[in-house]
Amino acid sequence: MSRLNYHHLYYFWQVAVTGNLTRTAEQLHISQSALSTQIRNLEDNLECQLFDREGRKLVLTEAGQRAMQFAEDIFHRGAELESLLRLGVSSANKRLRIGTTSHMSRNFIEEFIGPAMQDAEASVSLVSDNQNKLVDDLTRHELDVVLTNANVEISDNQAWQIQLLSRQPVAIVCPPALATADLKAHSWVLPSRKHAIRGEFDAFCLRRGFSPTLKAEVDDMAMLRLMARDSQAFAVLPRVVAKDELATGRLVEREALTGVYERFYAITVERIFKPELLDVLLAGYD
Repeated sequence: MSRLNYHHLYYFWQVAVTGNLTRTAEQLHISQSALSTQIRNLEDNLECQLFDREGRKLVLTEAGQRAMQFAEDIFHRGAELESLLRLGVSSANKRLRIGTTSHMSRNFIEEFIGPAMQDAEASVSLVSDNQNKLVDDLTRHELDVVLTNANVEISDNQAWQIQLLSRQPVAIVCPPALATADLKAHSWVLPSRKHAIRGEFDAFCLRRGFSPTLKAEVDDMAMLRLMARDSQAFAVLPRVVAKDELATGRLVEREALTGVYERFYAITVERIFKPELLDVLLAGYD
């Protein structure tokens, strides 16, 4: 009875991801001819062709596409197993590795991890980076969950699990001195166009018939909150971002943007083992 060579399957998987034999050989630190031989051995063992060559690019055959789906699952499960055993099962249940996009609301993150911070046995690790890098780390089981306020592209080879955690109202806020001032007569600090709410605000301005005088635009919500607080300008923020300033009166809500929301998502991947702590945190948003 023949046995599947997982070493050959791994090489096939890496080539399938890049679609380029030379680049994959460089990444794996082996010769291109050795890599080609390994894949041919796999094809001979499976008695089917896995790639078609189109110019310099390798394209998966129908059999190759099916093999790729199984390879994705096999090696992601392997990464999950390695991560679990390195942490230890008991500690893994109470340890959570969370990735957050750099422009996420710090107030929302603090709210999300609140139950974990009250658990004496729990341990939380927070990593901030761009969304693509975080999702890659999630795939390799280096993270347990990614928090984001941006849309997520669905991969053909990976079933992302996306949960809408919260839908936060967005409002125009300002220092108390501007509470009754003309919106057209003062400058604005705004989210950059990377944020969906910026487009919603642009539509609001169009309906009101004015173009805002831009003082600053910011990617990071924490920085936007500080600028809203410390500059004599109007700002557009989800209420959760400025909740402390609104509570103390350093900022006031001038006007709600009706029907405009900042959406916060949790991204996870299908896995055999899920930390109990993650279930606890996600259950707070069911």
